[in-house]
Amino acid sequence: MELPAHGWSKEEVYAALEKKRRGDVPWRSGRAFAYVYDGGPEIEEVAKKAYMAFLTENGLDPTAFPSLLTFENDLIAIARTHLHGGPEVVGTFTSGGTESIMLAVKAARDLAKAKRGVTQPKMIVPITAHAAFHKAGRYLGVEVVATAVDPVTFRADVAAMEAAVDERTVLLVGSASGYAHGVVDPIAAIADLAQRRGLYCHVDGCIGGFLLPYFARLGESVPDFDFRVPGVTSISMDLHKYALTPKGASVVLFANDELRRAQYFACSQWTGYTMINPTIQSSKSGGPLAAAWAVMHSVGDDGYLRIAKGLLETKRAILEGIRGIDGLAVMGEPEMCLVAFTSEDVPIFPMADAMKARGWLVQPQLAFGSSRENLHLTIQPSNVKWTETFLQDLREARDEAKKAAEAYEGTRAFAAMFAERLTGPDAMAALPTLIESLGVGTGGAMPDKMAEVNAILNAMPRPIQEELLTRFVSMLFQPTSTARGAR
Repeated sequence: MELPAHGWSKEEVYAALEKKRRGDVPWRSGRAFAYVYDGGPEIEEVAKKAYMAFLTENGLDPTAFPSLLTFENDLIAIARTHLHGGPEVVGTFTSGGTESIMLAVKAARDLAKAKRGVTQPKMIVPITAHAAFHKAGRYLGVEVVATAVDPVTFRADVAAMEAAVDERTVLLVGSASGYAHGVVDPIAAIADLAQRRGLYCHVDGCIGGFLLPYFARLGESVPDFDFRVPGVTSISMDLHKYALTPKGASVVLFANDELRRAQYFACSQWTGYTMINPTIQSSKSGGPLAAAWAVMHSVGDDGYLRIAKGLLETKRAILEGIRGIDGLAVMGEPEMCLVAFTSEDVPIFPMADAMKARGWLVQPQLAFGSSRENLHLTIQPSNVKWTETFLQDLREARDEAKKAAEAYEGTRAFAAMFAERLTGPDAMAALPTLIESLGVGTGGAMPDKMAEVNAILNAMPRPIQEELLTRFVSMLFQPTSTARGAR
């Protein structure tokens, strides 16, 4: 593909954009329980106007665009108050939870090296901790030690974490809440362990940090997880989730400025301008920052409390509804409006296909450790009005999947057989054949029903599974081969 020989008109460009999005998840429908946090048209309007107003401003140099510096300082102050931090707590606006987590890990790594001489650092995380910690470990050369969780509650086992601590340990991690099951780890116990052993303690509040304080104000039992807990040294909290701001908005807060400075990068050892980056990014649009500031000031505390009330009521109704469906079981007791449910006698992956056929997007999660394969719901504001319809369709999907259980056993047997083939030295060579056999086409075209794909992934050894997914995504991202300027 090449640039068009002659530039298109604005109308042609806009029409082409709309055509491109035809296959996207219809997130405004309110029937998506993953990926998008839809606050409604009024919030979207405010966000887009603010985003576009500061689209071109560059966050590279805070002295060139002091407006962006002001936005960030305001948002960090709001986040600090929200998470009960004192005047010594500082923070940084980032592009998302993964960047926030990576910066917290970098700060712990660098300070442990400077103060304790640790050159082969490790961090201890529960197996329920977000994959971003594993990503941070690989990027930053920090070994990740994943420890067991309670097999019923899915909360971190602090005794197991303590048993894993050694002289190379620099960081302990807990989640508030974990993504997979929506439960809050025993942060007070983890932070106490960190204090006793002279370690840093990070709380991953990316998905729950903003909303859980509102749930607590509404009467939900939420254990303390923020800077009220002695020993907590950093917290990540996304704004582009339950603060309903556009994507590209998170914060990482540190207990003091010494911790935050360890995440910074400065370089004057080259012939160009002196470089100082508080975050991983260098040049960055002011759009996400301005939009986050605008949305949060537009919604306000009373607005977020009202939204939280609807989410809490919906979570409770969905939990009650799922528990009332024969054969389904909720995993853990989620404080957050994140719900995972499974079954011992109803095949769970065909249920996801049956819900998709009814217009719902639910997220399959593969088995790992003590967590069975399950379906995951991220309950967000546009889901609230659909509770009864969703539960009725879920009952029908359960019935449909149960009727297909015998046929699905054949799928599971095939998956187990194929997975066994992928344990030898020729495993990697078999992956292209597997991808083709699953109905995955060139350019990443996927089969309409994913139960077989998920069953095979579920049965695979994890390293092979990761390699398969890597190759699949590499297939997705291929240069377009159409003619010049194709519409």
